[in-house]
Amino acid sequence: MSRPLGSVLKDKPLSVIAVRQIRRISRDPHHLARYRLFMPTRVVVAEDAFIVREGVRMLLESAGYELCAAVEDYDELIEAVEEHGPDVVITDIRMPPTRTDEGIRAAREIRETHPGTGVVVLSQYVEPVYALNLFNAGADGLAYLLKERLGDLGQLENAISEVMAGRSVIDPRVVDALVEARTRPQSPLERLTDREREVIAEIAQGLTNSAIAEHLYLSERAVEKHINSIFTKLDLVPEKETNRRVRAVLMFLADE
Repeated sequence: MSRPLGSVLKDKPLSVIAVRQIRRISRDPHHLARYRLFMPTRVVVAEDAFIVREGVRMLLESAGYELCAAVEDYDELIEAVEEHGPDVVITDIRMPPTRTDEGIRAAREIRETHPGTGVVVLSQYVEPVYALNLFNAGADGLAYLLKERLGDLGQLENAISEVMAGRSVIDPRVVDALVEARTRPQSPLERLTDREREVIAEIAQGLTNSAIAEHLYLSERAVEKHINSIFTKLDLVPEKETNRRVRAVLMFLADE
């Protein structure tokens, strides 16, 4: 037999009832969509720079979002998501402990363990490689947005709405960079390995083979092998050694 709502409220604290109702609703995507129309979007922010973190917090709260937590590193972000189960995470791309790709790794983990949570990755890097690394395992519920967009609340809100709906967003400037990269003729320097690029950069500074070896912690023989490989990959035919070094440096500087 059903009981009047009033008697239920007398027996149980409202907070308990609310929690149980939310859990029931969260199992049904149709109910969840209606629920989100009436409840503020719950957000966790991860950013190691205090000023930026506080700026994002103030921006979100002024727009009516509920800030569950504001953290500054990878571990704290994962813990906050586990504790609060937010609708959306907004994270910097680089954070402690290594300040390399913590935001991207966190986004992948969160999407795997909390598929109902969308993730907006904020970055100052226009280079497409970062966005590609974010989306290479799937793009649903992910956004890659440049930090300069924080000055436009509309663009940030659009990204939040899109990832909550399971869609993806990529910053227009990054899209432009991707198009440009596909249409730009390939540079011969793209054939070089990272170590070979380091060596040619040292040559461009006028260093001798022995100086390069000391600076890069290599043997002189290893430096000579790298230089010969550079000449081959840059299609520099055998001629006077000095001329080939100069031509390689000119190609390197023109590509920078």
